[in-house]
Amino acid sequence: MPMYKRSMFVLLALALLAAAGLFYGYSQQGTELPLDEGRADGPAAKITVYVSGAVNRPGLVELSQGARAADAVNVCGGLLPTADEKAVNMAQVLKDGAQLQVPVKGAAGAGGSGKDSSGRVSINTADEKALDTLPGIGPAMARRIVEYRQSNGGFQSLEDLKKVKGIGAAKFEKLKDKVCL
Repeated sequence: MPMYKRSMFVLLALALLAAAGLFYGYSQQGTELPLDEGRADGPAAKITVYVSGAVNRPGLVELSQGARAADAVNVCGGLLPTADEKAVNMAQVLKDGAQLQVPVKGAAGAGGSGKDSSGRVSINTADEKALDTLPGIGPAMARRIVEYRQSNGGFQSLEDLKKVKGIGAAKFEKLKDKVCL
């Protein structure tokens, strides 16, 4: 008889759980869960980007959030024949407040040496080889600097160099007089 009572108790417990589940299910019926709460039905968010250099109409352009460098160049009327299109990552996603600099072929700072008239290295246009000539910057750090500017749209100020992993205040102090934007 004790085995029978135990089985009945288990069945009763299961029946109560099933009833509670059904009650909960019916009480929640009609309750909608928001699936796209962050999406606004209005117009897409806008960003403003400054495009300069070898484009037909340089200046401020307003684009949709998630726009790429190619979109900004197209809004500016396209590239000039003298533009160094290989120096710009046209697939780069732009951020609000960014500057997109399109260099002229063969100009100082258009990739390659990336030096200005005073001999400072441009952190926005120099290649890895030119960055490697800076004190305390080796090939791996030079690669990180190039990757940072490709993914973040370039440096807005020299202080942004500290955002690159491995460049702290001490290393920045050694570099700040040897680099330019």
